[in-house]
Amino acid sequence: QRGAGKSTPHASLDANTTRHLVEDLEKIRVALEIDQWMVFGGSWGSTLGLAYAQGFPQRVLALVLRGIFLCRDQDIEWFYQHGASRIFPEYWQNFIAPIPVEERADLVTAYYQYLTGEDEVMRMRTAEAWSTWESRTAALRPKTSDSEHFPNPHFALSLARIEAHYFFHHGFMRSNQLLDNAHKLKGIPGAIVHGRYDCICPIEQAFSLHEAWPDASLHVIPDAGHAATEPGNAAALVEATDRLAESLK
Repeated sequence: QRGAGKSTPHASLDANTTRHLVEDLEKIRVALEIDQWMVFGGSWGSTLGLAYAQGFPQRVLALVLRGIFLCRDQDIEWFYQHGASRIFPEYWQNFIAPIPVEERADLVTAYYQYLTGEDEVMRMRTAEAWSTWESRTAALRPKTSDSEHFPNPHFALSLARIEAHYFFHHGFMRSNQLLDNAHKLKGIPGAIVHGRYDCICPIEQAFSLHEAWPDASLHVIPDAGHAATEPGNAAALVEATDRLAESLK
């Protein structure tokens, strides 16, 4: 997406909103001359996939979504203010360490200000802390390689800046928008894959989405957290994608 990966300018926040990303997806579909397609996304990708499908339901054949993130204030606060902090208290101390004590009552705002500020040392320090927190909590059994990957300065800066930008602005969506608009998904088949022990996006979000969108099947993975690379999550995603693709022939 804009500002991430090989996108330029790197870590740019200009013209970078949910509406822009949804429009980008549609431009890609048109450019590739695809009439309808299956949309696949995990975590923030599930947020974006839902927003796209609700904006262009006639273009979506099916949805495969993993690690559902509804981007409500309560979902953001769970991971960045209070909730996950009680499950990973030692990692939480490292996450809040760069932020002065008097600014910790609103950590998303504090991080956003430092990640977009002029102090380069603080930008890089907060980017590393933000990214490491996410890396350490993503899987039921974290791999060392994941923890080594996230603090990479180039990757960490774009990840942290863009996430903080979106979360500070409430995902650039109305409160509860994705559930309120779930009726727009009627008739679109889907699969929701969610790890039972997902501590980044608690499973309640997947359950709430399933209740609002009964055309989708819900697959709770009993031995997984948030990461797509965990064996149970990966196997369920492949099975769901193959099954839906076969049904659409």
